[in-house]
Amino acid sequence: MTARRLLPLLLLPVACSGAGDPGAVEPPDQTALEAACAAVDGAIEAGEIPGAVLLVGRGEEVLLRRAFGLRAAEPVAEPMSADTLFDLASLTKVVATATSVMRLVQQGRVQLSDPVARHLPDFAASGKQGITVEELLLHRGGLVADNPLEDYALGAEEAWRRILASEPASPPGERFVYSDVGYIVLGRLVEAVDGRSLDRFAREEVFEPLGMHATRFLPDPEQVDVCAPSERDVQGAWLRGVVHDPRARALGGVAGHAGLFSTADDLARWCRAILAGGAGVLESASVAEMTRPRWLPDGSGGRSLGFDVDTRYSSARGSVFARGASFGHTGFTGTSLWLDPESDSFVILLTSRLHPDGKGSVVPLRAAVATAVGRALAPAAAPAAVATGADVLAEEGCARLAGRRVALLTNVTGRTRAGERTVDVIARAEGVELAAIFTPEHGFHARDEGEIPSGTDPATGVPVVSLYAEARRPDPARLAGLDLLVVDLQDVGTRFYTYATSMGYAMEVAGECGVAVMVLDRPNPITGTRVWGPCADPERLSFITYRPIPVVHGLTIGELARLYVEHFGLRCELEVVPCRGWRRAMWWDETGLTWIDPSPNLRAPEQALLYPAVGLLEGSNLSVGRGTDEPFERFGAPWIDGLALARVLNDVPLAGMRCTPIEFTPRAEPHAGVLCGGVHLSVLDREAVRPVEAGLAIAWHLNRLHGREFEVAEVGARLVNHEAWSALMTSDDPGALSEGWAEELEEFRKARERVLLYD
Repeated sequence: MTARRLLPLLLLPVACSGAGDPGAVEPPDQTALEAACAAVDGAIEAGEIPGAVLLVGRGEEVLLRRAFGLRAAEPVAEPMSADTLFDLASLTKVVATATSVMRLVQQGRVQLSDPVARHLPDFAASGKQGITVEELLLHRGGLVADNPLEDYALGAEEAWRRILASEPASPPGERFVYSDVGYIVLGRLVEAVDGRSLDRFAREEVFEPLGMHATRFLPDPEQVDVCAPSERDVQGAWLRGVVHDPRARALGGVAGHAGLFSTADDLARWCRAILAGGAGVLESASVAEMTRPRWLPDGSGGRSLGFDVDTRYSSARGSVFARGASFGHTGFTGTSLWLDPESDSFVILLTSRLHPDGKGSVVPLRAAVATAVGRALAPAAAPAAVATGADVLAEEGCARLAGRRVALLTNVTGRTRAGERTVDVIARAEGVELAAIFTPEHGFHARDEGEIPSGTDPATGVPVVSLYAEARRPDPARLAGLDLLVVDLQDVGTRFYTYATSMGYAMEVAGECGVAVMVLDRPNPITGTRVWGPCADPERLSFITYRPIPVVHGLTIGELARLYVEHFGLRCELEVVPCRGWRRAMWWDETGLTWIDPSPNLRAPEQALLYPAVGLLEGSNLSVGRGTDEPFERFGAPWIDGLALARVLNDVPLAGMRCTPIEFTPRAEPHAGVLCGGVHLSVLDREAVRPVEAGLAIAWHLNRLHGREFEVAEVGARLVNHEAWSALMTSDDPGALSEGWAEELEEFRKARERVLLYD
C-alpha cells in the first residue's frame, strides 16, 4: 500500500428511505455501493489518481458521499475532503454554458434555431453564417475541435478575432466533432445577448438560485487552499485555483468550454434541479428540450443540448444506466457526472487525475463506478447472470486497448448486452484506433451465402475485409503496423462451424506479423460440458476442420483459442477476456443474453443443439433444411420414405428426441424446389440429447434403408473426417458407433482440461 493510502478516508452519513414507509423506494444495494468505492481505492493504489470525491444521490437523498486519498500529493500531502473545489474542465460546458443558453432560450431572447451570427454578427465571416445555436450545443456546427494555442499568444481579443475569422471544417449539421471552440462561441453569445459576463450571468441566474455558493469561474483567494491542484505551469508553480485548460487560462479564466470550479455538493444541487425539472432556474419544458437525445446522422451516437448521451465519450454511463435515456458529461481533469431520470439518481465523481505528474487516467474508473452505482440503485436493471467479454471490455472503457492500433474480427453477433456493436465500442474508445474490420463466412450481417466481397462500415468508415472470399486468411499487409487483433464472434460449439477456423487462420497470420490477439469470449450455446464424437484425423484438416478436435468440443471460442496455442502450438501472443457469470452447465436461455442468429441457418439455440447431428449429414445428397423455416430441425430427400425412417429412428431411439415423418420442399440446394420426404426432429429432453451419436445413427439407418441413393461416403469425407467411418457404416451394430474413437477422445479431454476458464 502506498503512503497516500495510509491517510484516513472521510466517510459521511448515508441517508436512506425508512423501512416500513409505504411510499419509500427500495434501499440501495450497499454491497454494490462499496464496489464503487473499491474501484476508487483501486485507482488510487494503481497511481492513476491521488484521491477523489464520490457522491451518489437519488432525489433529495445522499446515498453516498465519501472522500478518498489525497487532495494534494505535492509539495505536502493533504488529505482529500468532501468540500474540495475541483477544476471541472469540460463540465463547464453543460453546468454553466448550456444551462445559461437554455435560460436565455426560456426568456425568449435566443431561439435554438437562431443563426449564431444573429447575435454575434462578426461570426458570419468565412462561411459560418448558417451555423445555429442548437448545432453548437450539439457539437455539430462544423467548427474545429480546438483552434491553435498560438492564436492566444497576443491576448484574448486577438484569439477571439481569429475564431471569428476562421473557416468551418465541415458543413454545419453534417458531423459530430467535440468542439471547445463551439462552446467558447456560446459563452460569448451569452455575454452579447445579456450584457453580463458569462461568469456573472451563470452565478446570478443559475448558481446562486440553486444554492451553489462555492461554484465559480475564478475562486476567491480564501478558496485556494481547498482547491485540488492539477499540474505545474511553465514557471513550475502548481495550478491551484487556476484553470488547467490553456485556452481558458489565456482568456482570463472565464470561457464557455472550461474554467468552472465546484464541489460535489454544489454539483449535486444542479443535478437535482435538472432531474426535478429545473427547480425554478429552468422550466420543465426547457429541461425536457435540453435533455432530449438527438441521434447524430453520421452514426457517431447521441447528444442532447450540452449533455453526452451515447458517444465515444460516454464512459461515465457504465453498463447499467439506460442507453439513450440517461445523460451526463466528463471533464479532462478527471471530473464526471451522470444523471438517470428513470431512477431519479445521479453519480458525481471528482478527481484531479493530472496531479502530480500529468499521467493519471480515469476512463476505466468512471465506467466501473457508474456500473456499480447503477446496480446498487436499480438491481432489476443490472445485467442478468452473464456478461460477455465484449461487455467486460465496454465496462472497462476499452482500457485494455488504450494506445493501440486495432483490427477486429467480428460479425453481427459482436454486440454488448445493450445491443451496441463491438465495432462501435472500440471505434469510439479514447486513445484507440480501429484500423480494420475482418468478417468470416456469411459476412458482417451473418446472412449471406457464397463468397463475400469486402467493403466499408458505413457508421465508422473503417474498411471491412472479407475472410470468406478468394482468400480465407488476412493479408499480412493488412496487419502490418497494428498492435492487436481482437476477435468477437459467437461460436456454436461444433467443430465444422467455420468461424473458429477463421479465428485460427487470423491468429496464425497475427503471430507471423508480431501482432497480439485478444479474444472477447462468449458462451457456448449448447453448454460447455459436452464432448462428443470423433476427433478429426490430422491428415484430413481443412477450412471446416481446423484442428483434430471432436465434433462437439465443449469449449467457448476463447477456450478454443487457448487450445490452439497451448495444445496445438500455434504461435501468437494471446489474451482472452472471459465472460462474467457464465457456468459450463448453462444453456443459452439461462444466460439472459439475446440470441442473434450467428449465421443464416442457425435461428434459435435449439437448432444449435441439433446442428452437430443433422449438420453431420451435410455434404451428402440430403437436404438438411436449408431453405426452409426450420434448418437442422429437419432433413430429407426425394427418395426418402419419411414414415419408414421416422419409425426406425423412434425405435432406436434417439436419446432426448422424437422423430415425425414430414414432406417439405426446400428453397435451397440440394433438391431446391423438389418435394422431399423426411423427418422432423423434436427435442423432448435437451439434457439427454447426444447429437453426434444421433447424427451417426441417422446416417447408419439411411445407409441401410437407402444405400443406393444415399451418398454416405460424402458424410465421412467432409465432416466426420475419421478413418473409422467406413468400418462404422458397414458395422452390424449401430450401438457401437462411438467405440472407434474412445481412446483419442479421452486424450482430448485431458488437453481440454488445461485450457478451461470456467467452473
